[in-house]
Amino acid sequence: MYGTSEIIDAAAPVDAERTAFRRTEKLYKLYKTQAPKRKNQAHRKTDLSGVIDFHSVLESFKQCGTTPAGIFKYECRSFNRPVFCFEERPGFYFIPGALTDDEQVHWIRESLISFPQPPNRTNHTEAYGPIFGLFDAVQNNKVLVEAKSTSSEVDRILGYDKTNLNSKRFSFSEYCMITNNDESYKSVAASVLLRKLRWSTLGLQFDWSKRNYAVSLPHKRIPDDLCLVAKKMAVPAMPNGEEFQPEAAIVNYFGPSDMLGGHLDDMEKDWSKPIVSISLGCKAIFLLGGKSREDMPIAMFLRSGDIVLMAGEARECFHGVPRIFSDSEHADNVDLLSQFSNEEDLCFREYIKTSRININIRQVN
Repeated sequence: MYGTSEIIDAAAPVDAERTAFRRTEKLYKLYKTQAPKRKNQAHRKTDLSGVIDFHSVLESFKQCGTTPAGIFKYECRSFNRPVFCFEERPGFYFIPGALTDDEQVHWIRESLISFPQPPNRTNHTEAYGPIFGLFDAVQNNKVLVEAKSTSSEVDRILGYDKTNLNSKRFSFSEYCMITNNDESYKSVAASVLLRKLRWSTLGLQFDWSKRNYAVSLPHKRIPDDLCLVAKKMAVPAMPNGEEFQPEAAIVNYFGPSDMLGGHLDDMEKDWSKPIVSISLGCKAIFLLGGKSREDMPIAMFLRSGDIVLMAGEARECFHGVPRIFSDSEHADNVDLLSQFSNEEDLCFREYIKTSRININIRQVN
């Protein structure tokens, strides 16, 4: 689902041969061009004038009581935060600045320390099996190596997880043992694994190969405090008198040139219930399309602490993230980085300075 930055290809198909969604993705995607007389590549400048900024919309509404054409402020008596909607995209709700700085810091820490912990699965699970203590290993400059023996907890998880066919076991070591008895051993630095972390799954585990929830896989309940946030934030999109029931979550990790292509989230049974999507870290562009890829998508900024809800008809809309901003001019994360000023927070700061985390929580049944 993730792509990397591309060099512009003059032989690529002309835009007329692409869908409206794909053309818009290409418009905002991070491209690199060879700068004259420089060895390094420079980012191609992108026109951002057509991207909606809901933080500016909120400030304007506070001052003038008006909103741009096609956007309205949603009134919900049981919800005390401003919510904005699009007239042409029913079921989509944008809550700017929904989380405080302290809350953002908390969920960044959880996303890096707790959420990749087994039995939660990550994109590394298939290759290495359950990996415990990834972020701690990064902080202590450890290396993942093939292990002669593993803990009973690792063996227990592997015993239940029939989808993992890798018989080898891996654990973190203070040093990298390259060979043992003339046999080559696979090894990788913990810092590299963290940078290549792309997703983790909480609660009911999602099987990416079959695109369904594998209820037989070992899993823990979504943490109570995350459930509480999801229930509270889902209120504007919930039918009257009903409460959101978080059962699964997918945490996406974006590096500087990562993107999330246009897609639908259609694996849950009841689309009337929202997906609660929390943004953390660097600013990004979010595209909200229509029910066809030929519908022209709406582009908007997502900043750290923003929350988006998608329910009902909006669940049928293609959407994606063509770009995150990791450069200091556009990342809009200075205030967030200041929260990680202590020496022991260096690894958090270095990671979130050029990365984005998205936690999206779902009611499956």
